[in-house]
Parts: sequence; structure tokens; C-alpha cells
Amino acid sequence: MKLIGLTGGIGSGKTMVADMLHTMRIPIYSSDEQGKRIMNKDHKVIQKITDLLGSEAYDDNDVLNSAWIASKVFQDKNLLQQLNAIVHPAVFRDLMEWSQREEIQKASYLIQESAIIFEENLTDRFTATILVVADEETRIERVMKRDQVNREKVISRMKLQWPDEDKIRLADFVIYNDGSGSVIRQLMDIHTMIIKVC
Repeated sequence: MKLIGLTGGIGSGKTMVADMLHTMRIPIYSSDEQGKRIMNKDHKVIQKITDLLGSEAYDDNDVLNSAWIASKVFQDKNLLQQLNAIVHPAVFRDLMEWSQREEIQKASYLIQESAIIFEENLTDRFTATILVVADEETRIERVMKRDQVNREKVISRMKLQWPDEDKIRLADFVIYNDGSGSVIRQLMDIHTMIIKVC
């Protein structure tokens, strides 16, 4: 089964591309969404996060305190790496279980959507990678509007990810979501290439 990595910096539009692939009946595994589910449901993961970050990581109803955690880890790269070391292996195990489902196995290929494929050196697990890029100012404005945060917070998050020029050199396919061309046309060309060549 072909597993394709879909990535892009914060505000690049990778989730929009994932939604387009979903309409094309390509199964999508969202690492962010499933990671949050695991952080709320997996008791071993919950215990490790609490040991790392303290009891404030979860509220009185044992629900993940995402905003509080983000305020901590996005200011401390080492802390973020430690959190990722807890969550990422659990997400990968969940991805492998998901990929074995009968209805998933019927697809032409599978997509794992993840923001940090290159930063975490995960390319070896993929048949190919798709990178979505957009100019920095557009990304900042998108995230400010989406997350209701100020410009400084967006920039601090962006600094934790590699610059696009570094990722472009490693990606198999690049989608430019900057208004210069049709995203769906770029995606359809990549879709054809994955089926025929990869």
C-alpha cells in the first residue's frame, strides 16, 4: 500500500488539500486530529504527558488543556521535542492499525497529513511526499484569523518549523497555494503521477 506524506508549514493550506483528496475518495489520516484524540483517550500517553507537563495539562474533567500546553511548548523547543517523543510513536501505531482496515486497503493510496514530516525525519516511511507552500505573510494572516491569535504568536510557531525552501529540496511534489495557479489542477497532476509512477 502506498503511503503518501502530506505536509506544509502552519497556514500553508495543507488541510484544504487534504479535504480535496478526501473528496477524491483518498483516505486521509490527520496526525493532528488523531494525536489530540490519543492525548485524550490513551491512558499511558495521558500519564506521560502529565509527568512531563504537570497536572495543568488536563482540566478537572480529564480533557486535554490544548491552549495551556501550546503556551508552554511553543516557547520551549526542548519541551516540544519531549512532548513529540511521547505522542508521535503512539500516533504511528494508530496509523498502522488504521491502514490495515479492509475499506482503507481498497484505496489507490493513503495520505498521512502531518506538519513536521521533514523536521522529524519521517520521509523513509512514505512512498512519496507532497509539500504545500504559501508566502509567509499569507500564512500569518490565515493563522491569525483561524486561531484568533496575534501576529507574534504565529511567528513564534512558524520558527519551530523549517523554512519552505529547505523542505522544497526534500519534497517529491510541491503545491504552490499562493494564488499563482490552480491548487486543484496541481493536485490532480500529482494524483496522476502517484498512481502511475510511484
